[in-house]
Amino acid sequence: MAETLHASLPDEHLTGSAPGVSPVRLWLRLLSCTMLIERRLAGSLRARFGTTLARFDLLAQLAHAREEAPEGLTMSELSRRLMVSNGNVTGLVARLTREGLIKRRTSTLDRRAQIVCLTPKGEQALAEMIPEHHAWLAELVADMPQAERDRLHELVGQLKSAVDRAARRGGAA
Repeated sequence: MAETLHASLPDEHLTGSAPGVSPVRLWLRLLSCTMLIERRLAGSLRARFGTTLARFDLLAQLAHAREEAPEGLTMSELSRRLMVSNGNVTGLVARLTREGLIKRRTSTLDRRAQIVCLTPKGEQALAEMIPEHHAWLAELVADMPQAERDRLHELVGQLKSAVDRAARRGGAA
């Protein structure tokens, strides 16, 4: 997708009039890196565990949230954390529930809300996947020196803050 978009944009959209890297080129570089990493992780998860990246991400979000939300996450919160629509989460939650990896119950505070949490089977499946997921990520960035990875992390954090500030000012809805 990033490559397709890049090819369809006139040069002035890629270079801009200001010196340095244009915002479009920066976005395309970030997008292409994200897509490459996601593609590799998705392929590895499928080959090794017969699962998808979306399923792994949902299980990982539930595990990550356990300290702050030991009872589980609402479907809406899960959607927000995964940055997908409620509809996308609904189908995924239904499948993972049928497989016994997660359980869903009605909230005691709001009967309209569903709370989702890991089952012991889901915890076990995730525990098997996480070390390999981390190893695959380490392999993907192994050729990049640690100091450069640290600097990139810092710069991407600055970018995230700048995007958040722009969003609060009403930039790019």
